[in-house]
Amino acid sequence: MFLLEGGVNAKGALFSRESAGLDLTELAKKGIGSFIMKTGMIAAIAGLAVSGMASATWTEFYTVKTQVTEGVSGIQLDVYKLYARFNGPTDTVLNAFNLDRANAGSSLNSFYHLDLSDYADALSTTAGSWSPALTGSATLNRPYDSYLTVGGIPNATNGVSADPSWGNPLSWHRPDVPTAHACGWFAPGGSIMGRVGQAGNTADSVVLGQFSIARDSTGGTYSISIGYNSGIPGTPVQFADGTFTIGVPVPAPGAIALLGLAGLAGRRRR
Repeated sequence: MFLLEGGVNAKGALFSRESAGLDLTELAKKGIGSFIMKTGMIAAIAGLAVSGMASATWTEFYTVKTQVTEGVSGIQLDVYKLYARFNGPTDTVLNAFNLDRANAGSSLNSFYHLDLSDYADALSTTAGSWSPALTGSATLNRPYDSYLTVGGIPNATNGVSADPSWGNPLSWHRPDVPTAHACGWFAPGGSIMGRVGQAGNTADSVVLGQFSIARDSTGGTYSISIGYNSGIPGTPVQFADGTFTIGVPVPAPGAIALLGLAGLAGRRRR
């Protein structure tokens, strides 16, 4: 069963004539087209338009949920694959960072791993690694393992690395995400594995990771940031910040209080 989960909309927008403070229709109405031609503003506007078309535009983070049962342990899992969506044909993610809890109820130590690291040889929440190169078999491990990536396929040739934010001595060879470390990871230099349409990605989205948790459990809401560009040499790196949610939503404090009051009221009526 596959469920498309909600995402977070982009905070910025692609270049437009309005955002640049220029309305060509209004200029034409005022009869100053000849002035524009004489001052060379047409060339400037054309340059801005080309720049706008070359810019990458992130639109949202979203997750796709799959429900699976691991064959050896019989543990039922909700597996969430995290994506970043774009609107350009060659938009490319370079790195991800700032992975951390976004609310107090989010768990950072409830992720299941089933990989080839020295710390795990069975489905576990107490051992494992986030490295995509250690995920293992495409059928026996990958459907159940939690890992992070910047596009591509999670296998031995995946060259994505952890940045120093994870801390020593474990780095990302651990089952949890360390609190308040704003953890990050990055693609190899010159790689296009983080480009939309490449293997492991979709036509408009780049996969950033997979999170496996117990069926119907509370995962929480997490922050994440990415660096990306249009995939065209010389274009600038841009950044996007957002959140994503996995698992059963964490009730707000007010909702928990109301549930408590409802329980008291029920007991008093009896």
